[in-house]
Amino acid sequence: MGDTVQMHFGTVDYVIFVLLLVASAGIGLFYAFSGGRQRTTQEFLLADRSMRCLPVSLSLLATFQSAVAILGAPSEIYTHGTQYWFLGCSYFLGLLIPAHIFIPVFYRLRLSSAYQYLELRFSKSVRICGTLTFIFQMVIYMGVVLYAPALAINAVTGFDLWGAVLAMGLVSTVYTALGGLKAVIWTDVFQTVVMFAGQLAVIIVGTHQAGGIAEVWRKAQNGSRISGLDLNPDPLERHTFWTLGVGGVFLMLALYGVNQAQVQRYLSSRSEKEAIMSCYAVFPCQQIVLTLGCLMGLVMYARYGEESPLDKGYVNSNDQMVLYFVMDVLQDLPGLPGLFVACLFSGALSTISSAFNSLATVTMEDLIKPHVSPMTDARATILSKVLALAYGLVCLAMAYIASLMGSVLQAALSIFGMVGGPLLGLFCLGMFFPWANSTGALVGLGSGLVMAFWIGIGSFVSQTSASASPVINATAIPDVGNMTTAIMTTLITPKPRPSGVQALYSLSYMWYSAHNSATVVLVGLVVSFLTGPWKEKELNPGTVYPVLGNLLFFLPERYKEKLCCVTPLENKSKDLDHQPYQMAQKESNGVAYTKEEDKLREEEEKQITAQPTCNLAHTVLETAL
Repeated sequence: MGDTVQMHFGTVDYVIFVLLLVASAGIGLFYAFSGGRQRTTQEFLLADRSMRCLPVSLSLLATFQSAVAILGAPSEIYTHGTQYWFLGCSYFLGLLIPAHIFIPVFYRLRLSSAYQYLELRFSKSVRICGTLTFIFQMVIYMGVVLYAPALAINAVTGFDLWGAVLAMGLVSTVYTALGGLKAVIWTDVFQTVVMFAGQLAVIIVGTHQAGGIAEVWRKAQNGSRISGLDLNPDPLERHTFWTLGVGGVFLMLALYGVNQAQVQRYLSSRSEKEAIMSCYAVFPCQQIVLTLGCLMGLVMYARYGEESPLDKGYVNSNDQMVLYFVMDVLQDLPGLPGLFVACLFSGALSTISSAFNSLATVTMEDLIKPHVSPMTDARATILSKVLALAYGLVCLAMAYIASLMGSVLQAALSIFGMVGGPLLGLFCLGMFFPWANSTGALVGLGSGLVMAFWIGIGSFVSQTSASASPVINATAIPDVGNMTTAIMTTLITPKPRPSGVQALYSLSYMWYSAHNSATVVLVGLVVSFLTGPWKEKELNPGTVYPVLGNLLFFLPERYKEKLCCVTPLENKSKDLDHQPYQMAQKESNGVAYTKEEDKLREEEEKQITAQPTCNLAHTVLETAL
């Protein structure tokens, strides 16, 4: 890109940008020195289970609304049209199922980490494998989500590259390590408002300059950018109603159902009802985010038509094209370019701070506490803060590695998406199929990961070798509010319909999560039946959701018992929030108990010693969902 088109920040832009960083750090410092001052793991990792619906819902939205996604949605609409808008159809089931299945199971088990569920349902080895898979997934992505927007900002505005990386990395590390989950959630709320403001400013000004919304729509129609309903059932087609509306459901479940960063927010809610309501509240917010991204893409097309800044050589990639458009539209309005860059930085800050907190939680609860002698809560809290700080430094190191990767950056992004589907399959295997055993879970997870990497890497290699085919830029990712969805965009390129194994490599990225999770479930069930399926009495109460029992309601009880479909999960108590069943386990296993639970713990531990030993690591008091 030539210097003639590079635009620079003014003083007001820098002031707005610095104010964003100061405000974010200030929120973290406020919660570090107020309230309980983050002195317990309960407060640091789970916000003392005291959060209300609205901040939790906005934090859920912001967690994976990364800067990479903000940059990608408009360029997706600009290039391919509005077919992508139909992804909004998947949000309904993608949020309804977690609200009424995953949240009740996780919340009533009083977990701190989603992977504690895997030990309760299967075994300690399954829990460790799930935790390590998640850590690998997040560490790979952290550096990319930090470096990619900084690179785009540097290329278009001349903003110092490593200054941007260090500013984002250090500020998010400070407020996450000092303020804990409560600081992360409230900074997410603030950053969500900044993201909305930045996008709205660009859309309003751009629409006005284009001659109004009617003119924007007319130009988009004339340029064939307004897409109709495509009902083509071909799974190799990149975007159709079925790939977006149905395949997208599984991608949403991988994020809002079982991802630790989101589960941790559910568990921080004051009650199960508030956790469910926060999930409902995300639905309209997601629709607004999708709409803003699509509108910005249409405004971009109204301004440039078929002659994009990328085609003219003003920028080098699709993600830079969005920033070029912003600087072009807002160049005569001091402060607004700074507001949009603050919007991008807000997306990056919310994503990486959530990653730090969730990584510190799973490392503490799943890898340290169960394998060391019991430690005091104060010592555990200090260690959790050190872990959050350490992961912040790892993030900066990963950003440096990402800067050296070059074209391999696309492969690094793809690795993240390959992991979400198998983890979803593992949780579904345990929650919906009572006869699945620990061996089946381990083999199923391994098979799902092998399948995901085989297809993902095979697709990447085949697309790279086909140099004649245009490849979608690694960071030009549609805004889906879902990292798993976003990353797999990088694997798809337009080309003639393939056959044989190439057809598998060309599967639409929207079906990746469904395909890989189905692999885990099918292989897990087959191996479980071959190695001896578990019976209902061997399961910890509350770890299986009776979906089969509900679907087969017409069968007599004796047949449902033979099919292991009568797992009782209906709590007879009318007040579910005040009488949840608890995890009866030793303190060293790392559940952060509330003050009200302290008196019950001794009685629960006595019950453990009185119960016969089984092949599961923990037992749960027998109450029900």
